[in-house]
Amino acid sequence: MPTPSSRYLRTAFIVGLFVILCIGGFTYKHISELSQTSKVVKDNYSLRSELELIISNLKDAEIGHRGFLLTHDSLFLNPYEESLQKVTSNLHKLDTLIVSNGEQVEKLKELKEDIKKRFNNFDKSFSLAKDDTILTQDLLFLLHEGEIRMDRIRADITAMLDLEQRLLTHNQEINEKKIGLTPLLFYGLLIVTLVILLLAYFKMSKDLKALKENNIELEIFEKLTKQSEIVSNTSTWVWYIEDNEFEFSDNLYRLVGEEPQSFEPTLENFYKYVHEEDINHLGQQVNMMMREEELPFTTYRVVHKDGTIRHLKAYSKMMDDTEGDKKMFGVTIDVTNELENYRIIEQRNQELERTNKELSAFNYVASHDLQEPLRKIQTFMSRLEAKEKDHISESGQLYIQRMKSASARMRMLIEDLLQYSRTNTSEKEYLRTNMNMLLEHAKTELLDSIEEKQATIICDDLPTMDVISFQIQQLFINIISNSLKYSREGVPPIIEITHQEVLSKDVEEIKDSLYKFHHKITFKDNGIGFEQTYADKIFLLFNRLHGKSEYSGTGIGLAICKKIVENHKGVILAESMPNAGASFIIYLPFLK
Repeated sequence: MPTPSSRYLRTAFIVGLFVILCIGGFTYKHISELSQTSKVVKDNYSLRSELELIISNLKDAEIGHRGFLLTHDSLFLNPYEESLQKVTSNLHKLDTLIVSNGEQVEKLKELKEDIKKRFNNFDKSFSLAKDDTILTQDLLFLLHEGEIRMDRIRADITAMLDLEQRLLTHNQEINEKKIGLTPLLFYGLLIVTLVILLLAYFKMSKDLKALKENNIELEIFEKLTKQSEIVSNTSTWVWYIEDNEFEFSDNLYRLVGEEPQSFEPTLENFYKYVHEEDINHLGQQVNMMMREEELPFTTYRVVHKDGTIRHLKAYSKMMDDTEGDKKMFGVTIDVTNELENYRIIEQRNQELERTNKELSAFNYVASHDLQEPLRKIQTFMSRLEAKEKDHISESGQLYIQRMKSASARMRMLIEDLLQYSRTNTSEKEYLRTNMNMLLEHAKTELLDSIEEKQATIICDDLPTMDVISFQIQQLFINIISNSLKYSREGVPPIIEITHQEVLSKDVEEIKDSLYKFHHKITFKDNGIGFEQTYADKIFLLFNRLHGKSEYSGTGIGLAICKKIVENHKGVILAESMPNAGASFIIYLPFLK
């Protein structure tokens, strides 16, 4: 597409050319008018000269006429006849000089008529001069008449000369006006042309400067591109489809273990470095590229001269340049290190799987072997308390109570640890589940505590969601149990469960989420609450805000809640004030 600069220069060139053509046209017109004016002046002077010659020739005819009348010598008729021919010639020239002016043409007709009558007068006087009987009587009349005719001829010629003078003066005035305006017009057009040329010059200078700066930037970019190819182990190549020619970047040569531009960039030369086991596959991919004009990601190996094997990955895409030539732009990457890292990751995954199996084995041990001795301890303490109670001192009985409390707490701790471990290692199978049903199961699990505390649970209708069912049920159990545990003395617990759908971008904690919408589930109670500064700490493992003697528990329940919510790619928050209850807010993503 033409740039604004090129359009500007093109416009300046067209305007300048138009102005030059205008100057040429005005110049041609002015020269034509000057030529026409010169011709008019020349014709004017020629006409005046012819009119004056007519007077002169008529005078010569009169002289010959008078000489013949006085002498009757035919010798005087020669100048008369010559004058007649000259006058005839003069009148013919006047016919050619006077062609456009109607008034002058009419005067020329009158002049011709008067000249004709004058020569008729000459002819009559010649005939009378031969007759001696009437010589004196009629000749004098004819001579007087000839003088009158001559005066009329002079008057006709004077009128024609006056008219021609007026025409000449009028043409000179017009010519002087045109001559006066023409320099100003030419000067103005010349100034406009110079301004256009100067603007074009400055624009070209500016564009050349910008082009120079762009070239410098391109050179820097080219150097940076080459350096980045070296650093990132990448390279580029271009296939010019119409010419069936290739162009390789310098680093593509390095990827095959050669110096830049050390061989001609052709497929045959490149195939020499491809591993023999991969050359057929690569050839098939290249043939497909030439047919379909696109190369999907393909991986192959190359062998350096020193025997080193490197893994390369190539990809290409069709591109059309501004001139309409079809070419394919490709990228080749050395992925040897990536493959090595992938192998290392696979090994670590295998190690992790072994660790998980060991952890599962530990869970089995913890759930059976560790609890078995604990159950025996609790059994023997119960027997000791039942059978030997009367023989044990008061302090001994106190010790037995403390041992029972410690063993019960240890049993609870083992069960919570097992629950936390299962949360980390359980299969994450998401199923479409009615959340109301999970909540009812949780309430049934806690029915004794709910009745004992005389608690009231108010709940909105919850949606159906894709969740790990047993984990969400455990989440509900732990949060409700937490609210029941930390209720205020003498105040029946009230737990409100609400639900709404929110836009992720409107909530600070989830505004960067990949999901557009989230479910917001809030558990609000009227319990003892806590300081907001502890809102994050309560979700840490083994963290407790109250003493063991005040409230039972291991400090693992809310940590399990956080782990469950994180398993569902969600967020759990806590808001509270002392003696004003606590709110646990859960955001779980969903697609809408």
